[in-house]
Amino acid sequence: MTALAFQTPDQVRRAIPPVAAHLERGGLLAYPTETVYGLGSRPRPADVAALAALKGRRQDKPFLLLVSSRRMVEAYGLVFTEAATALADAFWPGPLTLVLAGGEGQLPDALRGPEGGIAVRSTGHAGIAQLVEALGFPLTSTSANVPGGPTAPGVAAIAATFGPAIANGTLLVLDGGTLGNVPPSTVVDCTRAQPRLVREGAIPKSELRRRAGSAAP
Repeated sequence: MTALAFQTPDQVRRAIPPVAAHLERGGLLAYPTETVYGLGSRPRPADVAALAALKGRRQDKPFLLLVSSRRMVEAYGLVFTEAATALADAFWPGPLTLVLAGGEGQLPDALRGPEGGIAVRSTGHAGIAQLVEALGFPLTSTSANVPGGPTAPGVAAIAATFGPAIANGTLLVLDGGTLGNVPPSTVVDCTRAQPRLVREGAIPKSELRRRAGSAAP
């Protein structure tokens, strides 16, 4: 398997043009984040459907979006409540996923969860943040595994799971090295005024409350 090196600033810079071209053709991407390796695509209906098929994921279980800034989130019509603003100010960029209302007509309905919102994270991985900023659009994101399987600590595990998609050119892999055993992101539903903790992950509930006070779930 041939993967694009994606660890040093120069490697990140050189990877951006081929990644952009691959995504423009509707291709899928495997990449490192600040938590685990992820799989992603452009936020377009056909691309999201292709990602769901690769992952073997139910269509009613949506993917989140990785963004490079709050400005990018708002450009797609997603709405920050008072609580979402306080949480983003405290923990973005980083392993906090916020579920936000809005985005109708600008983002695929397949990204929308049962509560009606779309999950978004401002990534704390410097290389991926640079890539997303250069692309000018968010990357969809889901852990690089099949449902129920272990997360991938590096590109060898990705190749073992998704080898055929890599071989036929559907999946391009960015080699960010071996990642540590980091929990997935914490998820907070901010579609309503009162935030709700969906999943306690890399940021514990106590830390949410310590830094965001009454705005935390």
